Amino acid sequence: MTNSRRAVFLDHPSLDLGDLDLHPLRDCFDELQLFAQTLPDQVIERLKGATVAISNKILINADAIAASPDLKLILITATGTNNVDLAAARAHGVTVCNCQGYGTPSVAQHTIMLLLNLATRLADYQKAVGEGRWQQAKQFCLLDYPIVELEGKTLGLLGHGELGGAVARLAEAFGMRVLLGQIPGRPARPDRLPLDQLLPQIDALTLHCPLNEHTRHFIGARELASMKPGAFVVNTARGGLIDEQALADALRNGHLGGAATDVLSVEPPTAGNPLLAADIPRLIVTPHNAWGSREARQRIVGQLTENAQAFFSGTALRVVS
Repeated sequence: MTNSRRAVFLDHPSLDLGDLDLHPLRDCFDELQLFAQTLPDQVIERLKGATVAISNKILINADAIAASPDLKLILITATGTNNVDLAAARAHGVTVCNCQGYGTPSVAQHTIMLLLNLATRLADYQKAVGEGRWQQAKQFCLLDYPIVELEGKTLGLLGHGELGGAVARLAEAFGMRVLLGQIPGRPARPDRLPLDQLLPQIDALTLHCPLNEHTRHFIGARELASMKPGAFVVNTARGGLIDEQALADALRNGHLGGAATDVLSVEPPTAGNPLLAADIPRLIVTPHNAWGSREARQRIVGQLTENAQAFFSGTALRVVS
C-alpha cells in the first residue's frame, strides 16, 4: 500500500473526545495521523508528505502551504475559513472544503436554553437555593427575581439562514413573535428591518450572522441603548459582533434585563475581557460549546468523509477555495 492519500489531523481532540466513530473517515485514506495539538512552528513539519490536511482551528498559512508540495486538499472541520489562507491555497492548486449546517439542532437549542435561563432567572434561583435561602423562607416558594414569560414577546433575529430559521421556529413554539433584522453589508430586503427600527420594538435579540468588516461591533453602545429597558441579548454566533465593553456597561447600568453569550472576541479568552469581570449582573457566559453535541460532531465526521470522497472522485463538495 502506498501513502498517496496520506492525511494529518492537526487538532483532533477539538472534534473528537473519544466518543466518535472515525472509521468512515479513516477509510478515505491510506494513512490518517491524529495529532492532539499542533503548535505554529510544527505545522510545516507535520504537513510534510501529506496529501490532505484536516484542521479545526490550527492556522495553515501561506508559508505552510508553499512548503507542502504534496498537499492537495485541506478539510476544515468547521464552517469558518479564517484559519486557512485561501488565496495561497488557490495559488498552489490546493482545494479547501469546509463543513456546513452540522450544528443547527445543537446551537438552536442552546440559544433557546440561554434565553429561557435569562427569562426565568435560573442562575439566580439556583444560587439562592445553594445559599440556603429557600430553606429559610417564610412561605413555600421564593419569588425574589422577576420571571418573564416568552409567550407574547417579540424576538429579533439577526441572521435568518438555516440556524436562524431553526431558532425562529423554536421561538414561535413558545408563542413569540419573530422579526428579522437587516445585516450590514447585505442588500436591503423588504422583510428585513433596519437596526434602528428593529431594536426599539423587540424584547429579545439573538445573533446568527458571520463576523466580517461590516458586522464587527455592529451591536455597540448606541444599539444597546436603543433597545427596550429589560430586553435580553443572546449571542451564539461570533464574539466580535458585539462591543463587549458596551454590553458589560449596559448590564451594569441596568438597562438590559440580561445577556448570554457562547462566544467571546478572543478564544480561549484572555485576562481582561470585559465580559469576564465578576461584577456584571444577569450575564451568562458559556465556553463556545453550543455546537458541541456528540450528534453534531459526528455529522462533521460524515461531512469530512463526503468531502474527501468527492474530492478523490473529481467532484469536490463544499468547496470554499
